[in-house]
Amino acid sequence: MISRKSPREIGQMRRAGRVVAEVLALMESEIRPGISTLELDRIAEAHIKRAGATPSFKGYLGGGRYGKGPRAFPASTCISIDAEVVHGIPDERLLREGQLVSVDVGAIVDGWHGDGARTFIVGSVAPEVTELVQATRLGMMAGIAAAVPGARIGDISAAIEDVAKPHGYGIVRQFVGHGIGTDMHQDPQVPNYRTGSRGPELLPGLCLAIEPMFTLGGPAVRVQPDGWTVVTADGSLAAHFEHTIAVTANGPEILTRI
Repeated sequence: MISRKSPREIGQMRRAGRVVAEVLALMESEIRPGISTLELDRIAEAHIKRAGATPSFKGYLGGGRYGKGPRAFPASTCISIDAEVVHGIPDERLLREGQLVSVDVGAIVDGWHGDGARTFIVGSVAPEVTELVQATRLGMMAGIAAAVPGARIGDISAAIEDVAKPHGYGIVRQFVGHGIGTDMHQDPQVPNYRTGSRGPELLPGLCLAIEPMFTLGGPAVRVQPDGWTVVTADGSLAAHFEHTIAVTANGPEILTRI
């Protein structure tokens, strides 16, 4: 079922979204050669807790379930490097000059979720890599701009695809955007490509996480043996951006911002 949020509930999500935005801004200031992804995760978790929020990802089992054990996600952030697309597990690896680092953050405030992601460049990279990162962000913003009342989910998908297609980028199809609210993942799904269906109508109060994932190669991905980390099947570089938004009578409002 697709749920619509009241203005009060959107206000709660705005609070969670602000925490997410603060963490991503903090990551931008901390990411550098020589720092480990585990240290970045510790910094992020500390800020989430100081803000009075709870990490959305830690202990996540999938399907809206949380728990402990080897199948639970062990960290507060997903940090993915180079060919890792999403759901990378922070560890002792040290970042190096020329890498792409995608950080995905979720926070819960009073039961309401915010979800956002950015791909950062460590030092200098080739122009085509910079263009991939910039295009992925533009794809997200194009999708957000299409999220107006009376439009359809498919209009968001088409807007994102239209950014990637002229560059020949792979658009990851196995993982897509989603509704969000009191659960991190809710209906509807928000593909980053045309599916042949326009999908549900966008009505005020609908909250979505819009998150394109573009690659320098093909769209195929596979999951690593850790059960979480998703990598490009051809080893090509990937970029990932995400904002949580609310559809309002005046157009889309980005909730994951400071």
